[in-house]
Amino acid sequence: MNLLEVKSICKTYGSGETAVQALKDVSFSVPKGEFVAVVGESGSGKSTLLNMLGALDTPTSGKVFIDGNDTFRMKEKALTIFRRRNIGFIFQAFNLVPELTVEQNIIFPVLLDYQKPDKRYLEELLGVLNLNERRHHLPSQLSGGQQQRVAIGRALITRPALILADEPTGNLDSQNSSEVIALLREASRKYEQTIIMITHNRSIAQTADRVLQVSDGCLTDLGRCRE
Repeated sequence: MNLLEVKSICKTYGSGETAVQALKDVSFSVPKGEFVAVVGESGSGKSTLLNMLGALDTPTSGKVFIDGNDTFRMKEKALTIFRRRNIGFIFQAFNLVPELTVEQNIIFPVLLDYQKPDKRYLEELLGVLNLNERRHHLPSQLSGGQQQRVAIGRALITRPALILADEPTGNLDSQNSSEVIALLREASRKYEQTIIMITHNRSIAQTADRVLQVSDGCLTDLGRCRE
C-alpha cells in the first residue's frame, strides 16, 4: 500500500515573462515504510517539492495524497491538525526551542495537540536516540549531532505516517551524519515510518531504499539502492 501519492504536481512562481516553473508535472508514489532520498542541485526544485509534500505550500496544480487523504482539499484548520498528527519535520537548522530541555523539546508537538505524552514511548525514543543522560539539558548544552537527534525524536514522538527531512546532515560532521542516517533507517524499519529525505550528498543518498532526482523542476526515479 502506498502511503504517499503525488499526482502531476506543478508549481509556478510569478506570471508572464518572469514566471518560474519550480516543479513540472511531478508524479510518484512511496509505499509505507520506505526510506526515499531526493537529490538535486541548489535551485532544482527539491525543497519546493518537500514543501508540497508537507502541505506547507500550495501547488499551482496537481494533488498530494497522504494515507489516502487529499491534503489540498482540506480546510486550513483541518489541514493544520492533520499535518501536526501525520507529518514529522526534521530541518537542517534543528529549530529547537532554546528555553526547553531535550525532553520538553521532544514532547512539544504532543503538548501542542493538547495530548498527554506516551511515557513508555518517550523512554524508548530517548534510549534509541542515546539521549537519556541529556534529557534535562538545554539545546545550548548539546553538540550539533545531539541537537539533531532531539529533532528526530520530536519528529517521531507523534508517530507520524510521514517524516520529511530537509538536509538533516547538512550541519554535521561525517561521524554525526552517519549516526543520524542510521537513526532514520532505524525509524523506517522499527516504526514503519515513511521517510523522504532531501540531501545533496550522493553517498548519503545511497543509504536510502530508493533515490529520486529533481532537475529543473522535473523528477526522475533513479531506482532502488538495496533489495
